[in-house]
Amino acid sequence: MSARVVAVANQKGGVGKTTTAVNLAACLAEAGERCLLVDLDPQANATSGLGRRANGHSTVDLLDGIPLRDLVTPGPVANLELVPAKAELAAATVQLSALEGGERYLADALGDGAVDAYGFVFLDCPPSFGPLTVNALAAADRVIVPVQAEYYALEGLSQLLGSIDLVKRRLNPRLGVAGILLTMVDARTRLADEVERELRTHFGDLVFTQTVPRSVRLAEAPSHGLPAIAYDRRSAGAEAYWKVAMELVERT
Repeated sequence: MSARVVAVANQKGGVGKTTTAVNLAACLAEAGERCLLVDLDPQANATSGLGRRANGHSTVDLLDGIPLRDLVTPGPVANLELVPAKAELAAATVQLSALEGGERYLADALGDGAVDAYGFVFLDCPPSFGPLTVNALAAADRVIVPVQAEYYALEGLSQLLGSIDLVKRRLNPRLGVAGILLTMVDARTRLADEVERELRTHFGDLVFTQTVPRSVRLAEAPSHGLPAIAYDRRSAGAEAYWKVAMELVERT
């Protein structure tokens, strides 16, 4: 069975994209799946969140045609590997938009059996719907859309899903939405309940059953270069992402 390639995308920042990509990859790696995380954000938060730095090769080189096998580095947990990012990736955005077929560079890099050794490949996207995110969607089988449990996070969600559908029609017919994931949920507030109710009313089964709570331990983990399951596996955040990971397996 070939790898399942999952993009984690939302044009809004601060909704938990990187936290989701890092922790789902780590949970599935612990479950025995060989996982790869490709950091496509010039801020490189997924890279630092796994305690790594792109001192040499990075996703810039991946988009430039360097074989994937020459770029992967081990993560902090077994079965998890990373293609790190660095700030120079921002320049690739300009280059990709100017190149003919530039939206397919990542798909080409991950094609021809390059990811067959993995069970899951996660693509951590930048907080925009620019060339890097389009490349991720053109290469992915499924996309997860994290949504923060706040009112403004709902704005633009339908537009984003429409943009994903446009990529499906024009670039990647196999692309589907794995689900909308509600993150940073504070169960003590009425607002979180209202946002969740509205999401489930409008999008139904497209919304993951499991939500991710606002968690201090989840927020602390990246500063230690660890996913939550390695930092504090008994924390509410780690337990939530474990359940999301199992649900993702069912959805893909």
